[in-house]
Amino acid sequence: QVQLMESGGGSVQPGGSLRLSCATTSFTLSYYAIAWFRQAPGKEREGVSCITGSPANTYYTDSVKGRFSISRNNARNMVYLQMNSLEPEDTAVYYCAAVVACGATMTPSASGPGTQVTVSL
Repeated sequence: QVQLMESGGGSVQPGGSLRLSCATTSFTLSYYAIAWFRQAPGKEREGVSCITGSPANTYYTDSVKGRFSISRNNARNMVYLQMNSLEPEDTAVYYCAAVVACGATMTPSASGPGTQVTVSL
């Protein structure tokens, strides 16, 4: 069973930073487009960022542009999401998933259970 695992979530104050990690032993991440999604209570799932295989093109939803940065470490088979200048509106469960293509409309296929990010005073 294909499974990804997220880590790095936590509680921070507004303006703080977190780095999320996405890992799997099921497949080589660099062969696929990998996206980060988030879902807050009572809200729809939102595609936050995405990185393609090779070349590593990136996508960000408007609300995180300039604050979040996605990257991959192929040697470690990991994808990261660096989140800076966090806002309370960023509070959600974040999970990574393989997608067919990066863009405004992304549908997750293999995904992980998620990691909670809470931004509050």
